[in-house]
Amino acid sequence: MTRLRHAGLAVACGTIVLSCGGFAAANVGSLEFPDAQYEFVSFAELDGWRTDKQAQVLAGFRKSCEVLMKRKDAPDVRAMEKGLREVCPRALALPASIDDAAAKKFFEENFRPVRVSKLGETTGLLTGYYEPEVPGSLTLTKGFTVPLYRRPPELISKARLGKRVLRAGFPSTGGAGHRVNGKFVEYHDRAAIEDGALANRGLEIVWLRDAADAFFIQIQGSARIRLPDGKLVRVNYSAHNGHNYTAIGRNLIETGIVQRDEISMENIRMFIAEMPDEGRELMRKNRAFTFFRIIDNLPDDSEAVGAQGLSLVKDRSIAVDNKLHVYGSLFWIEAKLQLQNTKEGQVFNRLMVAQDTGSAIIGIARADIYFGGGAEAGSNRGPYP
Repeated sequence: MTRLRHAGLAVACGTIVLSCGGFAAANVGSLEFPDAQYEFVSFAELDGWRTDKQAQVLAGFRKSCEVLMKRKDAPDVRAMEKGLREVCPRALALPASIDDAAAKKFFEENFRPVRVSKLGETTGLLTGYYEPEVPGSLTLTKGFTVPLYRRPPELISKARLGKRVLRAGFPSTGGAGHRVNGKFVEYHDRAAIEDGALANRGLEIVWLRDAADAFFIQIQGSARIRLPDGKLVRVNYSAHNGHNYTAIGRNLIETGIVQRDEISMENIRMFIAEMPDEGRELMRKNRAFTFFRIIDNLPDDSEAVGAQGLSLVKDRSIAVDNKLHVYGSLFWIEAKLQLQNTKEGQVFNRLMVAQDTGSAIIGIARADIYFGGGAEAGSNRGPYP
């Protein structure tokens, strides 16, 4: 579920990367993070480590390992991936069913925690996302007139222009465009697409009732579409148009329409619904646009698929900057989350596995928690996009 989004829940957090056991304190450069500072700590120093239940994390880590071990060796593979390749066979050799104590023992024997932050800073930034569910139709019909599009065939990623391709798929960050008269130029922005730049090309994969639904689904990067006959269709990120993401909630704050302490997705939706013309222009300030694909053979009760190609683990999978971090990397997060717009923070100290990414997720100490799918998960997604 690689996504273009700026989820809310923006809170400072402590970020601990669990480096593979082979890394020595004198060799922190092997972690390869630019402009970073490191501090090796013990597991005993991690607040909540002893009581954190980690069997579910180990199960998610093992799935990441299965993907990682299928990747072909490359001369420029990152050091963290090399370390994970050494540890993964041990994880995959464990019994299929393992309890929390055994999972914790495995992590302690094969990793060591390293506190990581950007130079000159002591905390990171933590946000959250989820998989919304909205009504929709596979055909254009009365009541369902707002399309989600598949990736246009002419869309090109700048990262793919060179001869050397490091990763498969379409990245969530970086420029994208198309060729016009032999030149690579930027692709249509949100306004142009909404005004019909892609109309009558058969690129629509599903139709929704509401433009705001389509907008927020693009932010989250995936969705469950409930068809009129009750069938559920899952859509997932495929590509983006290459334009930078703009958080429209900030505009409402800066213009004084909504006070900073009152901003929320509900209030943004209310503004769009009550002021449709102004709401349309507000959404267009975010020129970024997401394209989707339908995911077949995904059980209705399964979680969304992340950028690593795996079903995410609710409350245990995170999105990270994949230019810096390797999928399958383990992170210990210490934070207080303001869930469901409450003012008092809820302690969130737990082990997480990196299995996703997003264009707003930039930096070594930046993560986005996957809270699951549906309305209940949506209440934890954070204050504003």
